[in-house]
Amino acid sequence: MKRYLPRIADQILSDRLESSGAVLIEGPKWCGKTTTAKHIAHSVIEMDRPDLTKQYQEMAELNPALLLEGDTPHLIDEWQLATNLWNAVRYEVDQRDEFGQFILTGSAVPAKPDPSAHTGTGRITRMRMRPMSLFESGDSSGKLSLSELFKGVDPSGTDAHSIEDIAFLICRGGWPKSIGLKEKTALRQSIDYYDAVISDDISRVDGVRRDKERSRRLLRSYARNVASQASLETIRQDCLVNDTDTFDNVTLYSYINALNKIFVIEDSPSWNPNLRSRTAIRTTDTRYFVDPSIATAALGIGPEDLLNDLNTMGLLFENLCVRDLRVYAEYMDGELYHFREKNGLECDAVLHLRNGSYALIEIKLGGDTLIEEGANNLLKLASKIDLNRMKAPSFMMVLCAKAPFAYKRKDGVIVAPVSCLRP
Repeated sequence: MKRYLPRIADQILSDRLESSGAVLIEGPKWCGKTTTAKHIAHSVIEMDRPDLTKQYQEMAELNPALLLEGDTPHLIDEWQLATNLWNAVRYEVDQRDEFGQFILTGSAVPAKPDPSAHTGTGRITRMRMRPMSLFESGDSSGKLSLSELFKGVDPSGTDAHSIEDIAFLICRGGWPKSIGLKEKTALRQSIDYYDAVISDDISRVDGVRRDKERSRRLLRSYARNVASQASLETIRQDCLVNDTDTFDNVTLYSYINALNKIFVIEDSPSWNPNLRSRTAIRTTDTRYFVDPSIATAALGIGPEDLLNDLNTMGLLFENLCVRDLRVYAEYMDGELYHFREKNGLECDAVLHLRNGSYALIEIKLGGDTLIEEGANNLLKLASKIDLNRMKAPSFMMVLCAKAPFAYKRKDGVIVAPVSCLRP
């Protein structure tokens, strides 16, 4: 039996249980939600047990309180299979008037939420889990702390990863079951995940039967447009086979909504800073997968293909970095955004904390030319920020696939390999 690999979500979950009656953990299948929850829970009920699902659903209708019995925190896994449990948990939290009572996990947003359901505000708090970051999977040394950078600590840390290593990590992804396996077996996990999405999950989420080939084309198009602000119309056109294809907007939105509900895609919203000029800011979301390995599976490519196409590798490396930064941001009580103005100036990632502090981050594969380009972009953006109306960035960083060590340039921009990062 594989040992439990500590997750950043462990601490987040513990903290949330100390301040709320119940915690809902959401995220994609196979990312480790149930395993993490079981690591902390003192009792468990699994709603998706094949031999008991129907009975559990009937009991949830007749007497849901019975399903809430157990030592606390009590885990209800795949709670969305009986959506009225939401109100039952909320009510029970009110009655007990104690924190740390329940953990709910779900790999999909309910297709038909109970219209009578309470919002859960003040009783049930939410947290998001994603596939493992490089720090969690043991592929980052963790020598460079984002939290410490926000406090003004100078960067340090070395990196021993090759560009071949990074190509493998992009294709392997952060799926817990893939960690520590031989390369061929590890790479197979993301392919199996992708096959499950197009064959079953995209239809099961709301009971609407969706065409497997259309699902395949949509995910391939999303992968081709990863890290871009491609419009949904551009993606729709990319999915058409011929002039008679009827993949219309309504159908496209249905597929996109399903992929969002099962947490396969996770676009990045735009950041709107206070700038000294009136430059128009592009507000289209930037397209990303919850894990870059889904994109490589959709494109049917592996590590060698990435090494032979560094442009594609750069875009998928950006997706890997965004995944990790989102995991770290969750721990730091922050959000991740993308910035781009109409004239083309952009910043791949803006890590914005609840206290108003923020960091500007450019993501590059590496090499002096790309690092210089990224640093110049950051300095240009920072010079446009109206410091009378908002704070200056806590730090600016070019995040690389390959760099020998983390350091601060004379202009103040930090250069760091992603494989030495931690929250």
